[in-house]
Amino acid sequence: MPSLFASYLRVYEPLTAFDRDRQSYWRRYVEQGRAVAPVEGPGRQRTAVIEALGAGWTRLPDLPDEAYVLETDETLLVCPWNLRIRVAEAALSARDGVPPVLADAFVPPVLAGQARAVVDDWRSGARVLEHGVPRVHEQIATWGVPLRWFVLFDAEERQHVTAPQRRSLRFQAEISKARRRSSRALSVLRKSVGEAPITEAVEEAARWLEEFHPRSVVELDYGGLVDLLSDETLAEDDSPELVASGLAGLSRGEAEEASSAYDKLVARWRAVQLLERCN
Repeated sequence: MPSLFASYLRVYEPLTAFDRDRQSYWRRYVEQGRAVAPVEGPGRQRTAVIEALGAGWTRLPDLPDEAYVLETDETLLVCPWNLRIRVAEAALSARDGVPPVLADAFVPPVLAGQARAVVDDWRSGARVLEHGVPRVHEQIATWGVPLRWFVLFDAEERQHVTAPQRRSLRFQAEISKARRRSSRALSVLRKSVGEAPITEAVEEAARWLEEFHPRSVVELDYGGLVDLLSDETLAEDDSPELVASGLAGLSRGEAEEASSAYDKLVARWRAVQLLERCN
């Protein structure tokens, strides 16, 4: 399975964040050795979705109830894939702002109707009363890493693997730390640039984190982007530090320092985004 040139922001929650049925399910899932490694997950997800949708994309089927898992000395943490709801949301998003003829060609009306029903059920009604506020545990960005994600992490939380066939770059942080960082960033941005797009983006990330258990772990995974970057580039990547430097400059009123950090960061990830257009 070829790499998906995407990055991932995930939240792993402790079992206590789930209802009793889900706790039992995830315990059995781990005991049976079914948990999927993050390096294998994106390919597995894509294959499962394509095979399940079938020819013509006329139905929204049930999809594998799987997850990524973190095991520590103290607890077991789970990041469910939530594939069915994510496919439903993606189908509806693909129709937004598109002329009806094109929308129907990409996402047939039958599939769109099923997707709307799934999303409505997920976000309201009996499901919420029974299981609590629903949470999508993984966000995906193609051909780059959204700058707002770097706000949540520190350089010391970096995990870099260079072994052949296992190359990866991830950051993992306690959700309490990620929340404090996003709160500080929001305060700085509101005072310095007001309600700009970057402020709204960081606020959106902060709101998303509030949905999860306070003992969760947040992970930024460069995913398939590592296949676009050399070992040297990965080793020298200091994106979280550049974000922190830019915010520190803004907080001190040093616009030049903040602008320099921002320009470096944008140039670095624009170079990756431009690879999408390569033949």
